[in-house]
Amino acid sequence: MALTAEQQAEVEFQDALRAVDRTEVAQRVKLEALRMAKEIAIENRRTQSAAEATDITVASLETLADGLVSYVSS
Repeated sequence: MALTAEQQAEVEFQDALRAVDRTEVAQRVKLEALRMAKEIAIENRRTQSAAEATDITVASLETLADGLVSYVSS
């Protein structure tokens, strides 16, 4: 049975809302992974001796966050 134009528009609207929700959830997951990466990097830096310590860089945080997102997503 075919949908009326109004019903089809409602289905498309609901699909669009779900797509936006999925995007927002993915962004929140990435942001939380970045926060966790920062906390891990700070704790790792704190526990190292002065001779072993390295600077915390954006690249190192991104790498750690990407690893966390990959782990959670699998």
